[in-house]
Amino acid sequence: MDPAVESFIERARAAAATGAPLRIRGGGTKDFYGEPPQGDVLDTRTFTGVTSYEPSELVVTVRAGTPLAELEALLAGQGQCLPFEPPHFGDGATVGGMVAAGLSGPARASVGSLRDYVLGLTLVNGRSDLLTFGGQVMKNVAGYDLSRLMVGALGTLGLIVEVSLKVLPLAPAEATLKFALPQAAALAQLNLWGGQPLPLNASCWVEDAGVGTLYLRLRGAIAAVETACRTLGGERQDNAQAARDWTLCREQQLPWFGERGGRDLWRLCVPQTAPVLELPEPPLVEWHGGQRWVRAEPGQGERLRQTAKACGGHATLFVAANPQDTTTSRFAPRDPVLHRIQRELKRQFDPVGIFNRGRMDSDF
Repeated sequence: MDPAVESFIERARAAAATGAPLRIRGGGTKDFYGEPPQGDVLDTRTFTGVTSYEPSELVVTVRAGTPLAELEALLAGQGQCLPFEPPHFGDGATVGGMVAAGLSGPARASVGSLRDYVLGLTLVNGRSDLLTFGGQVMKNVAGYDLSRLMVGALGTLGLIVEVSLKVLPLAPAEATLKFALPQAAALAQLNLWGGQPLPLNASCWVEDAGVGTLYLRLRGAIAAVETACRTLGGERQDNAQAARDWTLCREQQLPWFGERGGRDLWRLCVPQTAPVLELPEPPLVEWHGGQRWVRAEPGQGERLRQTAKACGGHATLFVAANPQDTTTSRFAPRDPVLHRIQRELKRQFDPVGIFNRGRMDSDF
């Protein structure tokens, strides 16, 4: 067994014996996400490296402390990628943090989420056991897919040690189109295009100085992308500049995000067919209408949650203006049945509650 893994197990055993919480941390680029972390830091960056990569099989197995940028560079060298475009939010982002946060980027609505690409996973649970779930091929995922339970759990169920991911080839062609459209018209067009055989990959609508603009990214076969460009119209953007802008969108570094001031940043996940919502201001819209970013003054959270719930969605306080503010929960209240299931899972994986205590809420 690798010495780093042995160290993780010993830290978990000692913490369980005393009941002292451990704060799992890689690069710390997503510390802002979720409730404020507690406990002594358990640093995963001592355990790095790609343990298996079969480009022809479209599978990579990588240790949790590995920098995400290194993994993406390795894949790009083979003409492959993580199609769900995980955000980094900083230079130190790690693979383990990527999986624990469970966040996906602009392409999520078209290619699926991070969870869809997890094939297997190894973790240390709160009982100091080293557990392995799933495998390296899709057919190994049968019954309860426990490896995917760890995606988005923010480390509350255990310490991710290693993960196997499905990867995909880079698209042969890409184009970004720009349309001058108000929000309602943009949502209507996205819903219309979504029902057509088009190589849609990502979309972003934003209003600047009262003028709404929709950006639409196409990816796929050369013939499909070129035909779509001729069919859809719009103003075709320079690919190099568009690529930089989509990265800024993924990393929340577009000017719209930078103008947040002293306001909270909320993420509303709603059906793509949801209409224009009554919000404090026009949102930034992604995922073909399914994700709507809202800048709001502290104290407006309950209104946003009710608005999202009314159309079948939910709202998350993604970045709090005051990181130490605990008056508003980061995540929407859970359904009682789902809450009970999650509480039981936590009890089975981490009975003493040593890992990332309180990151989800007071019970997790």
